[in-house]
Amino acid sequence: MNQAHRWLLGAFLLVVPAAGAGEPMQSKKDIVRLAVVITPESSGLLRQLLADFEKQTGHKVAVDSRQDVFELARDGKADLVLAHYGHRGTEDFCAEGLGLWPRPVFSNQAALIGPSTDPAKVAGSRDAVEAFRRIAQAKAAFIVNNGPSQKYLADVLWQAAGKPDRADWYRDSGLRNQAATKDAIEAAVKGKGYTLWGLVPFLKYQEEHPDCGMKALVTDDPLFQRLMVTVVVHPERIKGIHVAGAKALQRFLIAPETQARIRAFRVPGFDGPVWWPAGRDNSGAYLKGDQ
Repeated sequence: MNQAHRWLLGAFLLVVPAAGAGEPMQSKKDIVRLAVVITPESSGLLRQLLADFEKQTGHKVAVDSRQDVFELARDGKADLVLAHYGHRGTEDFCAEGLGLWPRPVFSNQAALIGPSTDPAKVAGSRDAVEAFRRIAQAKAAFIVNNGPSQKYLADVLWQAAGKPDRADWYRDSGLRNQAATKDAIEAAVKGKGYTLWGLVPFLKYQEEHPDCGMKALVTDDPLFQRLMVTVVVHPERIKGIHVAGAKALQRFLIAPETQARIRAFRVPGFDGPVWWPAGRDNSGAYLKGDQ
C-alpha cells in the first residue's frame, strides 16, 4: 500500500465508526419531542406506554417533564404537549393559534386523605360530598390545601355539602404542597386531620413516610378526576415541528388498546386505578388519521 492509499484509508476510518461501536444516531425526523407535566412521567405510566409506541412506529420519544410545558413549546422545543385541560397555559396557547385542537387523553385524580383511625368514618365512600359532610358533622380537622385545584375542589365540596359552619374544624392557613415543601399534608399528619391532594404524589409521600399514619380514604368520586389533553404544536406558527410524529403519538394515546392499558395501570401500594381513560373520538376519523 503506497502513502496516498494509507492517507485515504485513515481519513475513511476517522469519519466512519467501527462496527459495533454503538447504535446509529437517530434521525431528527424520527424523534418526537413530548413536553409533559410531572405526574404522568413520575408515576411510571408514560414509560410503559411510550415503550410500546416506539416499538410499533420506530419513532423515539424525547420526554421533558416539567410544569412550564407551554413555554417549552413556545420556544420550539416540543412537538406535542401533554397537560391538564385546566393548566394555566393551555387556553392561552391554543387561543393564540399556537396549538392544534386539544385531544383528551386521560384523567389523573385527587384523593381525600385522612388518618388511618378515620374519625369521621369516610373510608371507602364513593360520594366525596357525603364524606365531606361527615367530616363537618364530626368536627374532624380538615386542612385546606391551597394548591389551585385542591382549593377549588374543597370549595365545590363545601358548597355541595350545604355550606356547613366552618368553625372549629375547617382550617385554612394558606398551606399547600409544592415540589420542595409539603406543608398541607404535614399539617394534616401532625393534626390527625383530613386534606385533599393528588393521589400519585400522596402515594409517593406515603412510600417515603411509611409511619405517617395517613391513607387515601376516598378516591372513586368522578369529582376527583382532572382531565389531561394533548396539544400538537402548530407547524405553521412555530418552526421545526415534527407534526406527523406528534399526531402519530396523539393517535396512539387515544387508541382503544392504549386507553385500556391506562385503565389497568397500577401504582405500588394502591389497589385501584390512578389514571382514568378519557380519550374521545366519536367520529372515528382521528384514529384513522383523517384529521
